[in-house]
Amino acid sequence: MVDNSQSPKKSDSFIPRRWLRGGHLQTLGSFLISRRFNLPAPEKRLIEVAPGIEVMCHCHWQVDRTKPLTIIIVHGLEGSSESQYVRGITEKALAAGMNVVRYNQRNCGGTEELAPVLYHSGLSDDVAAVARHLIEKDGISQFALAGFSMGGNLVLKLAGEWGSQGPRQFRALAACCPALDLAASADALHEPANRIYELYFLFNLRRRMMRKARLFPKHFDVSRMRGMRSLRDFDHQVTAFYCGFSGADDYYARSSASNVIDKIAVPTMIVHATNDPFIRILPETRRKIAVNSNITFVEVEDGGHCAFVGRRNGVDDGFWAESQIVNFLGRF
Repeated sequence: MVDNSQSPKKSDSFIPRRWLRGGHLQTLGSFLISRRFNLPAPEKRLIEVAPGIEVMCHCHWQVDRTKPLTIIIVHGLEGSSESQYVRGITEKALAAGMNVVRYNQRNCGGTEELAPVLYHSGLSDDVAAVARHLIEKDGISQFALAGFSMGGNLVLKLAGEWGSQGPRQFRALAACCPALDLAASADALHEPANRIYELYFLFNLRRRMMRKARLFPKHFDVSRMRGMRSLRDFDHQVTAFYCGFSGADDYYARSSASNVIDKIAVPTMIVHATNDPFIRILPETRRKIAVNSNITFVEVEDGGHCAFVGRRNGVDDGFWAESQIVNFLGRF
């Protein structure tokens, strides 16, 4: 782990599974490996995050929901509460005696019909609204945030915006492979070696946009997607246009957690792999992380993007980052 009084150091505590060495193999392997989970049926709850806009949350409670730490988990781009990493960390957190709320971003988890809106990387206020709802309705006494990739950016952005003025119940947060510098990571996706990931995201984003246009034909124009060849194109022609930004550059600049990461005031862990194919953390952002004593920055050589598929050790399933996050949050 990193001593934040110095520059970030590499951690050697992660040992990749023998046949999954390298950023691409880790990333693709974690996506393709079919995992089995033993989760109790959740309480499904629609929570209003803005006037007329609701998100679907899947809540798992201990017997007395008011006392344990509640973890709110935020998925990545085109993920959902059913993403394997979300269910994996849920299983581990429940076994550790925590409550878990699996949060679906706007439109995700089969909720496109709820409102004529899109989701994007700047909607940290939505996560804040869910936290407030849980405090007021369920009386939770302590909560933590956990986010993956785009969701990692969201939870770090929210914590930075809160600074020392967040809810008194806010204890800690963890982010796995967060897209802290959105522009740099979006451009890295367009590199030839990463086109497989970009094409996957574009396919799903186009498909979702088509569904939104069928549901709300007066609000969305699918012709805006013509000529798109990159995620940056989609964000420029669609995300920025419908979400109140002047363009992709404006969207990335205003929505990146790197703007406020130096203001985070609760214990925070960031897990990152040096060989993540497309998440880029810029030198200035690394400097901000290094000087914030509240942040533990764990960087390992291997692990890919939100993968970290390690050796099974007889104690857990080898999904190292999930265990690291639960163990870290459980300390607070």
